[in-house]
Amino acid sequence: MKNNLFFLLLAAACTLGSCQKSPSATEQASSAKPGTQAAPKSVSDAAGARAAVAGYLQNQSDASLYVLDSAFVVDVDTRFQVLVPRTDWAGRSPNRARFEVDKATGIVQDLPVK
Repeated sequence: MKNNLFFLLLAAACTLGSCQKSPSATEQASSAKPGTQAAPKSVSDAAGARAAVAGYLQNQSDASLYVLDSAFVVDVDTRFQVLVPRTDWAGRSPNRARFEVDKATGIVQDLPVK
């Protein structure tokens, strides 16, 4: 009898512990898609693209691994592609992280490196 009561209480605790609070509409609206960030204005030149990526990286846990002074910016139609060397990737190829900055919105998105 004691074993049955124990397992019943254990099952009830597991069931109640796995309940998750669903996020409210404001929480869903405020949470951005991982890997993107909206800048406050449009970006028109390479310096603005570097600044947008620097602002994006400030919020990342591994920001100290990036060498922003050595970033390489490529102007591609409606966006800038920013390649930023990483200190922990020294000696490997590719050794740079790739970010894309939308010229019109200033949204920064991290992209996989090929």
